[in-house]
Amino acid sequence: MQDETTPRQRQTASFLRNRFAEVGIRPDTRKGQNFLIDLNLLEMLATEAQLTKDDVVLEVGTGTGSLTALMAMQAAAVVTVEIDPMLHVLASEELIDYPNVTMVKRDVLRNKSTIHDEVYETLAGPLSEPGRRFKLVANLPYNIATPLISNLLFEPLIPTMMVVTIQKELADRITAAPNTKDYGALSVWVQSQCQAEVVRVLGPTVFWPRPKVDSAIIRITPDPVKRAQISDPKFFHTFTRALFLHRRKFLRSCLISAVKGQLDKTDVDEIMGKMQLGPKSRTEQLPVEQLQQLAEHAGRMIASREESA
Repeated sequence: MQDETTPRQRQTASFLRNRFAEVGIRPDTRKGQNFLIDLNLLEMLATEAQLTKDDVVLEVGTGTGSLTALMAMQAAAVVTVEIDPMLHVLASEELIDYPNVTMVKRDVLRNKSTIHDEVYETLAGPLSEPGRRFKLVANLPYNIATPLISNLLFEPLIPTMMVVTIQKELADRITAAPNTKDYGALSVWVQSQCQAEVVRVLGPTVFWPRPKVDSAIIRITPDPVKRAQISDPKFFHTFTRALFLHRRKFLRSCLISAVKGQLDKTDVDEIMGKMQLGPKSRTEQLPVEQLQQLAEHAGRMIASREESA
């Protein structure tokens, strides 16, 4: 018999408290288990993702399955990943009437820098249908948000859109402009390939249990034209991270350190001269496009030195 409660009714604080007590479990905040209990915000996540019957959704952090059920009614298929075995069982009961939902019980990350193969293998089936689009929509556990978003941009198959709740601090870093305290390697990595905007800032009261920090709903939309301008994504990612390791130092020192063992100081000065970067330039001052150009110059010069060695 189908449960008479709707997905909306299943995500109130009182319902969750009673349901968790019933099965003898408690939220584990170490795993980022803070459940979104403002029902309008749950719907906002799905609405901002503009879900249609052409969409295959990846959700990370099934929780109790309320957002999953909501999206299953709008999308072609939902692949939802949950690491907690007790929550996986709990959500399985709630999602039994949704045949287009596939549940995966595991860590979405194989390691810190790689999405688990099983996740992509599970997505492959529903995405094989012509015209299907891949989207990430989730109330992300805080502890995996950064590696998940970053790693998804390395994959050959990337979402056409990501709409997720994350810590506001992380959202600020992703959308930061040059010459601000939050601007760094993650800002450059995401903005070099995507449009990113904060949709809504969320206070702690809209979650149960309440986190100690503010959160945000962010929408990230990859841009194929931008992505095509990065000739070697792995080098670009490593290079920019190295540049921002010592953000307060002058760019020349950071660049020398970033290409240590591959180029010498004369090479670094030649690159900076070509780009008309003065001796007092700093990494944090450079816009994304200029950092891309810097990486391209350095990458080409390294390849040239290796060929002539």
